[in-house]
Amino acid sequence: MMRTMQTARAVPTHPADLLTVIGIALVAYAASNVLHEAVGHGGACLALGGTPLALSSVHFECSHAGMSALASRGVSAAGTIVNFIAGALAFAALTRIPPRTRPHLTYALWLFGTLNVLMGAGYFLFSGIGDIGDWAAVARGTLPPSIWRPTMAVFGAVLYWILARTSARALRPLVGSDNLAMRRGRRLAVPAYFAGGLLYCISGLFNPVGPILIAISAAAASFGGASGLLWLTSLLPHFRADGEPIALSRSHGWIAAGAVSALVFVALLGPSLQF
Repeated sequence: MMRTMQTARAVPTHPADLLTVIGIALVAYAASNVLHEAVGHGGACLALGGTPLALSSVHFECSHAGMSALASRGVSAAGTIVNFIAGALAFAALTRIPPRTRPHLTYALWLFGTLNVLMGAGYFLFSGIGDIGDWAAVARGTLPPSIWRPTMAVFGAVLYWILARTSARALRPLVGSDNLAMRRGRRLAVPAYFAGGLLYCISGLFNPVGPILIAISAAAASFGGASGLLWLTSLLPHFRADGEPIALSRSHGWIAAGAVSALVFVALLGPSLQF
């Protein structure tokens, strides 16, 4: 009995440094947003013949004058498509990096990939339920709402569940195989969720379009779209992992990067850039 208790006490907990988790989260959330709004919507606007008018943390405004209906739908769809591509690339890179030699980069890739795919899937669910958002703009005028809305909502919910499981499977090697894995997972997921959600909402407060965008875009995309971070750790027991968890020690570089990312994100994209 004594030997068993000593062995249990010797199991490393490897708690992740909270400030480092928040710093990485701020970088990942800001990067995901810029990819969606600037690279996705903005890039499609330019490529499909539109005229960029404004870019902020919660919306991209494109003049559709002279564009076909199909091109306009392409601009609306492009933000989510870019998020899915970025998420897939992040998860692919994650498989090539030994987590114990590059723990901070491993966690950053996992969080960045998770945010991109969950927010992407969340747009389908959000648009189907609320008849607002990017994919509502894509679907509107194609089929009757009584058909595309429930279909899109169900598709979004199923896709979200699949991608949340994918994220949990990718998280498993980071948190180890013992009975503390879920606790470590929550330490990596929950603070990141609240830090990123607050970043989006604070930035949205400065948007000149009005507070409605905070609810429709900022809060929905962050607290809603990334809500899987609050519960996907409960899926960890379904996946096996070998070895000890990674130790996410304090990184002053990531903390500084998070602070700079948050300041630039709020100061520049909060009030919006006009073109």
